[in-house]
Amino acid sequence: MTEPIVDAAPALDFDLKSLPKVSLHDHLDGGLRPATIIDLAEAVGHTLPSTDPTALGEWFRESANSGSLVRYLETFDHTIAVMQTKEGLFRVAKEFVEDLGDDGVVYGEVRWAPEQHLQKGLTLDEVVEAVQEGLEAGVDAVAESGREIQVGQLITAMRHADRGLEIAELAVRHRDNGAVGFDIAGAEDGFLPSRFRDAFTYLAENNFPATVHAGEAAGLDSIQSALVDGRALRLGHGVRIAEDIMVEFDSDDADEDDDNIGLVTLGNLASWVRDRGIPLEICPSSNLQTGAIAGFGEGIESHPLDMLYQLGFNVTINTDNRLMSGVSLTDEFELLVETFDYDLDDLLELTLNAAEASFLPLEEREALVEYINDAYGDLG
Repeated sequence: MTEPIVDAAPALDFDLKSLPKVSLHDHLDGGLRPATIIDLAEAVGHTLPSTDPTALGEWFRESANSGSLVRYLETFDHTIAVMQTKEGLFRVAKEFVEDLGDDGVVYGEVRWAPEQHLQKGLTLDEVVEAVQEGLEAGVDAVAESGREIQVGQLITAMRHADRGLEIAELAVRHRDNGAVGFDIAGAEDGFLPSRFRDAFTYLAENNFPATVHAGEAAGLDSIQSALVDGRALRLGHGVRIAEDIMVEFDSDDADEDDDNIGLVTLGNLASWVRDRGIPLEICPSSNLQTGAIAGFGEGIESHPLDMLYQLGFNVTINTDNRLMSGVSLTDEFELLVETFDYDLDDLLELTLNAAEASFLPLEEREALVEYINDAYGDLG
């Protein structure tokens, strides 16, 4: 990982939104504007819990925070329902990029599952093309506002379906039209990446990169399968790799707040992930909502991301579903500052981790790293 160039972190007395950011794990169907959902729902005749933008936004956040998986999944029923036409997909994608740009994101990878957007008769290729047109329009809109952003699509297959190879072929088919990587998402527990071995083999044969949801709803077996069967270059979430780390304290009465950890032992899988710098796409607020960190404690202060970061894991910070969690990447950075006392150096390192983990070509990654370093350097 590239070392930050800032020698001393200044006090965080500036707007974190102004910092250049890199977003690697952000779902298209989890980032709609409530007002847009209402407009599109009316156009297609879909019934919503509310037709008031403020109330609808609150409904999404409350459902995601309810502790009920049924209610959490219901939120996506509404967003996906309004993303079934070219017009709907175009608008959602365009606004998605505009909102990223407004948050200071300079590079974003947008993941979504084309197979979920065929209800109105569109083909897989047509939905990918509609989203790409929207993303490009969003990039243009951000440029017109005097800012810069670059985006790419992460074409995703649903784990519970049997279209993995078909979606992998779709991704490769659009590699010169915005597709930068492949993913599998959906029900993780009980649906190991090994189910899609043929798809991942096809991607490897065509030199097309993959990130795999693993270590969120399921544990170490899921991560192992993502790396072996999925040939994953990154782990979507990956937070439960911490289950393969043993921490022993110096004394019987020591607690985790004492900063006197005597011994940290990494299992073979955790060592492999850390030592090879496999990026973790960690989504702090979402991990708390979905119970991904329930085994480590109840509050955000129990999130193992700080331990992973301090131990040298390749941690990146992401939002997952901005609408459901009610967060931006700026919010997640602020959360880290408040919870773990992270300073400017820490935020820079996490951002550089994400830039270097992106699926951009080497030259573009290097340019992105330089741009971020220069922007942070101007704050010193």
